[in-house]
Amino acid sequence: MTPRRSPRNVILIGMPGSGKSTLGVLLAKRLGYTFLDTDILIQVQYGRRLEELIAAHGIERFKRIEEAAVLSLQLDGSVVATGGSVVYSPAAMAHLKASGTVAWLHLSCEALERRLGDLDARGVVRSPGQSLRDLYNERCPLYRRYAHVTVRCDGLDHEAALEALCAAIEAASSRE
Repeated sequence: MTPRRSPRNVILIGMPGSGKSTLGVLLAKRLGYTFLDTDILIQVQYGRRLEELIAAHGIERFKRIEEAAVLSLQLDGSVVATGGSVVYSPAAMAHLKASGTVAWLHLSCEALERRLGDLDARGVVRSPGQSLRDLYNERCPLYRRYAHVTVRCDGLDHEAALEALCAAIEAASSRE
């Protein structure tokens, strides 16, 4: 099902491995929107993978790079998959929230542990020695704060998660 009243943009937030990129492409196809992954945008702009940027510049500088990339976005009719750390920037999140519906793809920490491999190889922004559980506990309140809608994805395959996402977007659009 396609939401009857589609927002200008749909912004997907959530932990690494929550399905933002995969569901983002599927949702963009369904809505007839363009798809943008901010992690890929940053990699193209800097000519380096995320983990290389984090290693070269450190976590705080990488957060500023991510914030600048997000603040530069002027989109309409797009699905945006953000990096999991974008929620550390109030300015970036205010910009994204003003441009459309922000949907948190929520997965339990246990499900993420099953999906994720080496966090460092994935370019995950985290403090040295910070566990996935610690990162999860740190970020979930931020995702909750910024999301217009939350889609619980535990136990859902891609199609079921897409249906749940479309239903949540439609419900949010009808409240506007």
